[in-house]
Amino acid sequence: MQRSEMGGKVEEVKADEAKPGKEAVYLRRKIDLLAAISIVIGTVVGSGIFIAPKGVLMYSGNVGLSLLVWALCGILSTFGALCYAELGTSFKKSGSHYTYLLETLGPLPAFLRLWVELILIRPAVTSVVSLAFGRYVVEPFFSPCPAPPVLIKIFALLGVSFVVAVNCWSVSLASRTQITLTFIKMFALVLIIVPGILALVRGQTENFQNAFDSGSLTLNKLPLAFYAGLYAYGGWFNLNFVTEEVINPDRNIPLSIIFSMVTVTVCYVLVNVSYYTVMTAGELLVSDAVAVTFADRTLQGFASVIPVLVAVSCLGALNGSFFVAPRMLFVGARDGHWPALFSMIHVRRQTPLPAVLLLYPVVVLMVASGELFQLVNFASFSRWLFISMATMGMLIHRFRFPQHPRPFKVPVAIAVTFTVVSFFIVGFSLYSDPWNTGGSCAITLSGVPVYYLILRRSAHLPHCWRRAFNYCSMQLQILMEVVEQEVKTY
Repeated sequence: MQRSEMGGKVEEVKADEAKPGKEAVYLRRKIDLLAAISIVIGTVVGSGIFIAPKGVLMYSGNVGLSLLVWALCGILSTFGALCYAELGTSFKKSGSHYTYLLETLGPLPAFLRLWVELILIRPAVTSVVSLAFGRYVVEPFFSPCPAPPVLIKIFALLGVSFVVAVNCWSVSLASRTQITLTFIKMFALVLIIVPGILALVRGQTENFQNAFDSGSLTLNKLPLAFYAGLYAYGGWFNLNFVTEEVINPDRNIPLSIIFSMVTVTVCYVLVNVSYYTVMTAGELLVSDAVAVTFADRTLQGFASVIPVLVAVSCLGALNGSFFVAPRMLFVGARDGHWPALFSMIHVRRQTPLPAVLLLYPVVVLMVASGELFQLVNFASFSRWLFISMATMGMLIHRFRFPQHPRPFKVPVAIAVTFTVVSFFIVGFSLYSDPWNTGGSCAITLSGVPVYYLILRRSAHLPHCWRRAFNYCSMQLQILMEVVEQEVKTY
């Protein structure tokens, strides 16, 4: 049996169409409510809450406004999560942003989101988390001296390699790993919140005096403060990447998203209150590992545990990222917007092996260079541009197709508020940080010629190119022992 792939043909190493069963090759529905909550919380709570406080304070200018930014980012992220809960129950396909843009705005925006996910957003975000993992693993052994950057990058790559291996090996193992790491990272947050709140109750409030000092206010940089805060909340949309694998999605997607976002918002605000109770704004800004500095002052007997817990938290976010992100590439390839090889599943492991492996070398290259906050700002423009477009598409789809089934429907005021605020942040960031956001915009638009020259006009590519591409695809398919899914799951 043969299948057209980007203008050519590639052999399918699979049997005739199979019925659902133990031997059929497809991604099973194995994600229950607990696993769904673990995916959302586990990918939201990663390195962000441990590195973003510095960025939020730096760009907001004072303690009071930074706390307000944290609360508003939580509310805005919850609004966005509710919109995605509606999208996830309205369109039962995996793929998150890609799928929703395809269904509401058309193939070009969907392809551009797929394009920028691979070459910019996912590698940048994953690199930030992995570098934070490396820093928290290595730094305690060199304190008070700075840790060697090369050693940090080596451990960052080891963490990435571990989660790639887990996600290639088994979906169930990746899911169980995510649940375990999520419980550990929530314990880490509690360990930070409790000492800070106890100190606050005892009257240690001097760091909150003149909290809204206007002398240090930097309004033109405020969108970057929101970017840093929203980065820490990033991940609320990750469950939508695996919609086809969620048990009873009409119930479990909205329930897990609402519970997770309320929990995370409360925890994040309390964590930052704890930071400011124990540390001054100046001390927080000069610290490269805020949680470690905090632990040294409040948990003398357990201070060495905090870096371990933070590293585990980052590892959980990495695992969740490599669990969900390949599903977008998988769905895009299944729809013909990506080479068909990446829509294939390992015949025994039942994992999207090619899609998982595709991200690995790109992340390795990104880890090798880049500064944390530059990477956050660089990726945030494209990410939030397409999120804004997806929720705008949801509103357009509501108007055009009012009879379309929507098991969960978010109030229109919430959807409009989120969309308008998101577009405002995206637009204003071009003024605040034109270099990084402009570069991100250019990389996004670089997908337009790829779409028209390769996808739309693939039949016009030289025959020798197509034949070589198809030959390589077939050999890789045989080498990785992968076939296309044999059961329709949407």
